[in-house]
Amino acid sequence: MFEIRYFTVNPFQENTYVLINEQKQCIIIDPGFYYQNEREEFLQFIRENGLTVARLLNTHCHLDHIFSNALVVKTFGVGMEMHQKDQVVLDRSPQSASMYNLPMEPSPMPKSYLEEGDKVVLGEDELEVILTPGHSPGSISFYCAKQQFVIAGDVLFKQSVGRSDFPGGNFETLARSIRQKLYKLPDDTIVYPGHGPSTTIGFEKRHNPFVPEDPTADFA
Repeated sequence: MFEIRYFTVNPFQENTYVLINEQKQCIIIDPGFYYQNEREEFLQFIRENGLTVARLLNTHCHLDHIFSNALVVKTFGVGMEMHQKDQVVLDRSPQSASMYNLPMEPSPMPKSYLEEGDKVVLGEDELEVILTPGHSPGSISFYCAKQQFVIAGDVLFKQSVGRSDFPGGNFETLARSIRQKLYKLPDDTIVYPGHGPSTTIGFEKRHNPFVPEDPTADFA
């Protein structure tokens, strides 16, 4: 069983997730630690809990989700994994950092690419990779059927959705990803988003004003 811990960090208030199994192995998803105190708190958390970092995953490669990719790779000797369609976003990240006046160490290149349907296995636990583009061309979500949760990056938020006006984004694609992929999950599935509080699939199907379950109700 995964224990899910998260840190809300950096100027964009991004949620970084650490999934811990019973053997104290962990998966880090979207490490966004930017400020030095955030990085120190994260490293202290890993040390004090005796954790072994086994995987580094990115739901997508916008700046706020990759600030600490280099830190994790260098400190723990793991490679970064992402979807190939977000390579163009990763390649653009140094320019994005300059645009926001947020200097950063560039993210390492991925050690491998994840595809839809892949299983990310850690001991007896696993996550299924779901391709959910629209916020970025290669956005992916990580679904744990056994524990009924999905880490959705910036695709679906509580009563909101990710922006689709960045390069490579598209609202119609985003809405299709949400309806055809995420809304097909069980209603009690907990959604852990890249920003803001958690929600559930059932709640969003009924109350999300941007992507209602019934597409004829769209007004966004």
